[in-house]
Amino acid sequence: MKIIYTDSLVVGAGLAGLRVAIASKERGLDTIVLSLIPAKRSHSVAAQGGMQASLANTVSGMGDNEDVHFQDTVKGSDWGCDQQVARMFTHCAPKAVRELAHWGVPWSRVTEGDREVIVNAQKVTLTEAKEAHGLINARDFGGTQKWRTCYTADGTGHSLLYAVDNRAISMGIPVHERMEALKIIHDGKRCHGVIARCLITGEIRAYVAKSTTIATGGYGRIYEVSTNAIICEGIGQALALETGVATLGNMEAVQFHPTAIVPVGILTTEGCRGDGGVLRDKDGHRFMPDYEPDKKELASRDVVSRRMTEHMRKGKGVDSPYGPHLWLDITLLGQKHIDTNLREVKEICQHFLGIDPVTDWIPVRPTQHYSMGGIRTKANGESPQLSGLFSVGEAACWDMHGFNRLGGNSLAEAVVGGMIIGQYVADYCQQTTLSIDTQLIEDFGQQIEVEINQLIDGNGTEKAITLKQEMQKIMMDYVGIFRNGTQLEQAVNELSELLKRSRNIGLTCKKRHANPELVDALRVRRMLKVALTVASGAHARTESRGAHSREDFPERNDKDWLNRTLSSWPNDAALTPKLTYEAIDVMSMELPPGYRGYGTNNAIAHPDTQKRQQQIEQVLAGLTEPNDRHAKQAALMPYELPEQFMPANQRLFDNVDVKGEQAK
Repeated sequence: MKIIYTDSLVVGAGLAGLRVAIASKERGLDTIVLSLIPAKRSHSVAAQGGMQASLANTVSGMGDNEDVHFQDTVKGSDWGCDQQVARMFTHCAPKAVRELAHWGVPWSRVTEGDREVIVNAQKVTLTEAKEAHGLINARDFGGTQKWRTCYTADGTGHSLLYAVDNRAISMGIPVHERMEALKIIHDGKRCHGVIARCLITGEIRAYVAKSTTIATGGYGRIYEVSTNAIICEGIGQALALETGVATLGNMEAVQFHPTAIVPVGILTTEGCRGDGGVLRDKDGHRFMPDYEPDKKELASRDVVSRRMTEHMRKGKGVDSPYGPHLWLDITLLGQKHIDTNLREVKEICQHFLGIDPVTDWIPVRPTQHYSMGGIRTKANGESPQLSGLFSVGEAACWDMHGFNRLGGNSLAEAVVGGMIIGQYVADYCQQTTLSIDTQLIEDFGQQIEVEINQLIDGNGTEKAITLKQEMQKIMMDYVGIFRNGTQLEQAVNELSELLKRSRNIGLTCKKRHANPELVDALRVRRMLKVALTVASGAHARTESRGAHSREDFPERNDKDWLNRTLSSWPNDAALTPKLTYEAIDVMSMELPPGYRGYGTNNAIAHPDTQKRQQQIEQVLAGLTEPNDRHAKQAALMPYELPEQFMPANQRLFDNVDVKGEQAK
C-alpha cells in the first residue's frame, strides 16, 4: 500500500474544501485535495441563487450590517445555532465576497438610476444611488430583513467554484481525482489521515497528514428525491461516525427546498421568488399570503415547504402521474429578466420539462435539499473528540445553521467557513508535529482490504442497489417534512434491518478496479448508518424546531430541547447510533430565544431566557457609548477570529441606520 505524506489533507474539492486548501497553501504548507470527481464538477457548482453578505450597496439593502445579518441567521436557525459562530460568519462574509471579486467572480453589479422590479407580485420602481453604480448588487431572499444575496445571474455557484478552483490551480494545489476516502486513520485521540481507494484502478492508498479536513458536502442522497448531486451520499459524515470517537451533530435537521421541479427534483433557485415569482395552486390562486401575510413566498424555506405541503394536503395540489404538485409562476418577471437573471432555470425547464417559464408555470414541490447536520466541530472547525480532524461546509455541524438554513447562507458558509477554518487548519499544521506508527496505517488499510475481499470473494445474497433504494424510500416516506413518532420508530426499525442485511451483500461483478457495483456496496453500509442517525435523532427529539417538524409535538420546546443532538456509533455490531446531547447556553447568547415571526408563537420558554434578557438590558445600560453598535456587541458576546479578519467592514452608506433612514 502506497503511503503519501502531506501537511494539510482536504477530502472534497467543492468551495469549502478548496478554500481550506488555499489557506493552507498560502501559509507554505504541503497540501493535497482528494475528490471523487474533477473539482469543477463538485456540487457547489449547482448553487444558483447567491451568497449572503451585508454589503448594503443597493437601495433595498441600505442600513444592512453584520447585526442584521446575525439576527436573520439566528432567527432562521430557530435558535438552534451557535451564536458565536454566526457572529464570526456574518462579520467575515463581506470580506469573502470582495476577495472573490478580486479572484475573478463576475458579480452582478448595481446600475445607477431607476429600475423596475417585482415586489409582492407588483411592479415597483427602485432608484439606485449614483454612488453605488458599479458596486456588487444583491437580490431578495427568504427570511431576511434586507436584500443582501450577492449573485451572478442564477449561476452563482458555477462562477464561484470556477474562480476558486482556478485560484487553487494557479497556486499549484494538487487535486487527486477519482479518489474515495473510506476510512479515517486514528489512534482514538488524534486523526492521522485517511485510507482511500482509486475509483479507476482500485488501488488502496494511505494519505497521512498533520491535519485532515472533511469537506464532502451533505447527505441528501439518503433520500429518494433530492436536489443534491448523486455524489452527496454522506460518506464524509460516515467516516467520522465509524471512528466511534468523533460525533455528528443535529443530523435530524434536514431542509426541504420549496421549489424543486417535478418529477426529477432539480432545483429552481430561491432567486425565482426573490426576484418576484409567486406560488399558485391548482386553481391558479396565490396561496402563500393566506398562510404568511407578511413574508409570503419569502418566508424561511422550512416554513414555505410546510405551507406548500399543508396546502396540497387540503386537496389544492395539481394532480400528476408523479403525485400532486403546485405551480411556480415567474411569467410576471418578463422574458428579459428571465433570460438575464434566471437563464439556468429557463434551460432546466426547457430540457427537463419541455416548457418555457416565460409563458408557462413551473411544476414544483418541496424536495430534500440541504443538511444542517454534519461532523460536530468547535468554532475553529476541529472535532472536539479527535484532534487534527477538521470539517467545513455542508459536511460539518459548525453550527451556523442550527435547525434551518437561510437561503444564500450555504454558498456563504462554504467560502467564509473555508476562509476562517482554513487559517485554523494552517495554525494546527504549523504548531504540531506528525508522529505515527506505520503499523497503525497498515492496520486501517487492511480493514478496507478485508471488507473489499469479503464483498468480492464472499457468497452474499443481498444487492447493494436494492438496499439503497429501500433506504431512500423509507427516508422519503417516514423522515420527511412532517414527522411523527409512529413513522419515525418504523423508520428506525426498518433501517436497522437494512443495516443488518447489508452485512450480507454479494457482487455479480468481481472486478477490483473500475466497478460501480463495488462502489455502491462500500457506500450503502455507510449511508445506512448516516440514515439511522437522522431517523433516530428525529424520533428522540420530541419537539418542532426549524426544519424538524413533529406533528405530535408541534411546540418549539426550549425548556427541554434547547440542545444539539450528538450521534456516535458504539461498535461494529451496533444497529443504531448512541445519542447524547450538548446544551446550548442561553446565558451566553447575544440574542436570547424569542418569536421567530411565523405562524403562532407556541414556544415553551427556557427558564434562563428572561434572566438573560434582563442581564442584557443591564449590560447595555452600563455602556459609556450606548449608540456604538460595535461596543454593544462586544459587551454582550465577545468572539474571536484570526487577526487578519477582525477589522471592521466598510460600507458605502455607513451613516444610514437599519431602517434605511439617515442616522442622527
